[in-house]
Amino acid sequence: MTIYLDAVWALNFSLDFMLLLLTKALARDNTKIVRVTFGAFIASLIVPITLFYPESFLTGVFGKLIYSLFIILCSFGFITVYRYLKLLLLFYFTTFAIGGGLLALHFLINSPIAVSSGGMVTFNKGYGDPVSWLFIIICFPIVWYFTKSRMDKHVTEKIRYDQLYSVTIQIKDKSFSTTGYIDSGNQLVDPLTKKPVIICDQTFLKQWFTEDEWQCLKKANDEFDLDQLPKGWENSIQIVPYKGVQGSHMYMFAIRPDFLMVDYGEQKIKTSKLLIGIQFAGLTKDESYHCLLHPQIIQLTTIHSA
Repeated sequence: MTIYLDAVWALNFSLDFMLLLLTKALARDNTKIVRVTFGAFIASLIVPITLFYPESFLTGVFGKLIYSLFIILCSFGFITVYRYLKLLLLFYFTTFAIGGGLLALHFLINSPIAVSSGGMVTFNKGYGDPVSWLFIIICFPIVWYFTKSRMDKHVTEKIRYDQLYSVTIQIKDKSFSTTGYIDSGNQLVDPLTKKPVIICDQTFLKQWFTEDEWQCLKKANDEFDLDQLPKGWENSIQIVPYKGVQGSHMYMFAIRPDFLMVDYGEQKIKTSKLLIGIQFAGLTKDESYHCLLHPQIIQLTTIHSA
């Protein structure tokens, strides 16, 4: 049997490097790439060690555990026990996740189940069906990217859902509740009254309007014609000018509510010193919230016991 040690070593180094990069990304660690590269080189040394010293204790379970500890030490260094253990567990997680993903993808593409001409179901491949190098080279980056993107999205959604709160708004003596998201980036303030402006989408706001009233309001917004505001709403709606992302001056129709109530932890925050900007569309694709709250309402409002 001919073994191309350089090719096996290069492939193993590439895989270890990508696994350590994914570990670094998931841990949000600021270790330099050069050090991660060195750690990948140390990890890839298991190839010649296993080949030339097959009876070495490093080929056993305990030896592999010790070696993985050394890999993380070389890749990220040691600052605290918590950080070190977190990186070690993330390294194992990424290894098992991508390895499992490759195995699942392999058996998805090459199904071991076959149906013979007589209609009999057979298992046409045994356990331990080999995975080709070409498969690993092509599919490993795909599974790696999928794992990283899903984990990044999970972190983003976790942060978002940690900032979701129950919101109740009363307008013209009618109250409805929804879910609101406190966005630290929302700094929209009415330049005349200095009131903070929250944003609510049409899914939530249409509950206060009939269909004809909402269409009139939308037409007034599209044509910037206040004369087309629905009857009875002229004194409840005002225009808020603001500067767009690209520096252009824009405007937004806003409603003056009776009050807003937010269930903030074990407290209830109530205020009437705000405006509700109208979003003539949805705020999110998944409908997870319908109200974009302003961070100032947490600071400037009266807190009531829940």
